[in-house]
Amino acid sequence: MRRMRALYLKYKDFIMEVIHFGMVGVINTLMGWAIMAVLYNLIHMNYWLSSGISYFIGSVFSYHANAKLTFKVENRDKWLPWRFAVNIIVCYLVSFSVAQPLVVWLLDVSGLARGGTFSQALLDNIAMIFGMGIFIVMNFFGQKLFVFRTGRHADGEK
Repeated sequence: MRRMRALYLKYKDFIMEVIHFGMVGVINTLMGWAIMAVLYNLIHMNYWLSSGISYFIGSVFSYHANAKLTFKVENRDKWLPWRFAVNIIVCYLVSFSVAQPLVVWLLDVSGLARGGTFSQALLDNIAMIFGMGIFIVMNFFGQKLFVFRTGRHADGEK
């Protein structure tokens, strides 16, 4: 029990960042998925446009919420929004580029794709869910290590 407490105390800040990032992420994901689903399935925008618009809107929310709530960054230097934008763009392009071929490959390897049972729309929807999962992991570490760099506060402490 003592060992668990020591581990918790050692990683408490990281654990709290993950929890706060998760809470912001749940809100952001629900909002993003709703936007993406409406744009793709009801308005019939393509995979890239529907997911791109959704991630742009979600990113504005995420920037403000994670800066204030998750990483508690008070020093908003002029490069912060640019680092955030670069992180979002890289995470988005990598995750959604990987998601489509990954889903096709997984369905093929599992044997579920035999007989062409999946429409392109269903494959794209599954890929968007996979893309969101990949994006979440990449985005957390990108924001923590590149964008908000914990330890940078208004008083200049490191």
